[in-house]
Parts: sequence; structure tokens; C-alpha cells
Amino acid sequence: MVEIASDLEISVAVAGQLTTATFAAWGLSVVSVGPLSDSFGRRPVALAGLVLLFIAVTGSAFAPNIEVFLALRVLTGLGGGTLPPNAIGAISDVISPARRAQAVGALLGISLLSTAISVPLVALLAEWVGWRFTFVVASILLGTGFLTNWLWFPRDSGERVRDLVIFSRYWTLLSMPYFHVALTVNVSHRIAYWSLVSFFAAFLIYTYDVSVGFVALPLAIIAIGQVGGSYAGGFVAGRSYRALLIAGMVMAGGVCGLLFYAVTLNLWVAVAVATVSSGLLSVPFPALVAASTEYSGESKATGVGLMGLSNQSGGMLGGAIAGALLASIGYEAIGYLCLGVAIVSALIAAVFSKQLRRGSG
Repeated sequence: MVEIASDLEISVAVAGQLTTATFAAWGLSVVSVGPLSDSFGRRPVALAGLVLLFIAVTGSAFAPNIEVFLALRVLTGLGGGTLPPNAIGAISDVISPARRAQAVGALLGISLLSTAISVPLVALLAEWVGWRFTFVVASILLGTGFLTNWLWFPRDSGERVRDLVIFSRYWTLLSMPYFHVALTVNVSHRIAYWSLVSFFAAFLIYTYDVSVGFVALPLAIIAIGQVGGSYAGGFVAGRSYRALLIAGMVMAGGVCGLLFYAVTLNLWVAVAVATVSSGLLSVPFPALVAASTEYSGESKATGVGLMGLSNQSGGMLGGAIAGALLASIGYEAIGYLCLGVAIVSALIAAVFSKQLRRGSG
């Protein structure tokens, strides 16, 4: 964001709204694509999403101003939002309920592992070649991903009912107490998570006067924490007391987020604290996603899409609110935001723990 802000002659806070636009569109996409995937199959939706992503990311490399860039990030969100519900729906179709939580946690962990590899590389490329070239590289990878998925993504068995049912799927799921509580817990805790990670690199550059290239190492370290947290989420989902585990981890993650942004620390101590915070705050989302498959029946992608919507809503709100606080108060306000919403999320999970107990799916 620092490089983009400098090139487009805008502030870092305004550049942060590129994230907000992506999350808003992603949320719209994930809530729409679930019924499409459940009704017509995983493969066509996945391939269409990859094509849209390729177009949007390629165009981002040549964005002349913030207005065009925002529009392309909206397309990026629309394309990217098709993929997680499809992938988790495909896994849930073929893996037994006993192993499903660990498989979902592992899948989301692999997704974050790719972040642990790609984000530092993006920082290095931005330092060496410029931020626009990073989008060129990403478009090449997406093109490769489309070709491999065209060859390898499983074809539908032909037994799926080819009938688009949207409102009845959502009505059924939203009538369940589990989704009432899980969606509320997830939105609030993802505000904490995304407020922490969205401005992590910019905070290090501003506070410790490090270069964009140097920040690649802290980005890799914090991503490792996220991978571990996501993988652990699969095991948390399988515990009968998972609601209390989620509450405790969210609370601890919020405290660490406050320490990172609001307390003056040594550089590497600050990175360690942020890594612990991001790791703890990475646990609830995969746990709640995996648990949602216990209740979703034949609408698993729709259920995952609802959880994805809450994730993107939290990301949109986290990026927008944190950006506004940064512009008006400073980085320490992001720390208080992180703690405040973490407390809310933890209290809801603890008070309504019965609604988050294990289902029969």
C-alpha cells in the first residue's frame, strides 16, 4: 500500500480502501455463489471465477488512477469469492464428517501458506521492480491455475439436481441458531483480524523506518502464525467445548493486537507479538467454517458462502474503520479497535456457547 499510495499520489489510508472494495465485492460473491455451486456443480463456477480473477488482476497492473484501481479490485473480489465455497464444498462432498473439520482446516492452512510465500515475494518484487510488476506475475500464476484446473478439477458426477434454489437454501440455514451466533462471532472477530494484518506492513515501515523489501521477512513470519492458527482451527472445530476455545483465543489475540499497535516495542518483539495475535485470531474462522458443514446438509457451499460473507464483511469493516482511525488518530487507535471487537466476539461466543456445539452433519 505504501508503494501504491506514493505512485498514485494518495495517502496510505486511502490506498487501504482498495482492500475495503475487494472485501465488499468478495462478500457479495461468496453469498451468491454457494447456491450456484450447490445447484449446478463446483467445476463451472470455479473456472468462471478464475477467468474473472485473471482479467481483474491483469488489468490492475496497468491501473492509471485510484478510481480504475478500485473498480478492478471490485472485479477481483467478485472472482475470488467464487473459489473458497467451491473448494470447501468439493472437499465436504467426498470426505467423511469425522475427518471433514481437519480437512477444511488443512485447506485453509494451505491457502494461508501460499500467502506466507507470496506476500513476502510481492514485497521484494515491489522493492526491486515496482508494485505493478507484482500484478503481472500474479496474472501469469492465475493463468496457469486456470489451465491446471481445467485439466484436473473434478467433473460433476451428473447426479446433482440442476435446479437453482437460492432463497430456500438461505432461509433454511439462517433459521438455525448455529448460524445466528457463528455469523455474529465471525464478523466481529474478523474485524479484529483484518484491522491487525491490513496495516501491519505499513506500521512497520512507518514506525521502524524499514524498507518495503525488508518488510518481506516480517510478513513471512506473521504468515507462518496465520498458517498454524488456520490448521489448528480444524482441531478446535472437533472439540465439544470449541466455543470456549474460540472465545479465549480471540480475547488473547485482541490483547496482543493492542500491544503491537499501541505499545512501543523492539522491532522483532513487535513482530513476535503480531505473529501470536494473527495466529490466535486465525483459529476461529476455519473452525466455524468446518462446523458449518455439520449443519448445511446438501447446501454446504451455501453455508460456507455465508461464513465467507461474514469474513469479507469483517474485512471490509476492519479495513474501513482502521483506515479512518489511522487517518484521524494514529496507529495506536487500530490496537484499541482490535481489542474492543475481540472482546465483543469472545463474549458472544462464550455466552451463546450452546448454539455453537457440535451438530450431527
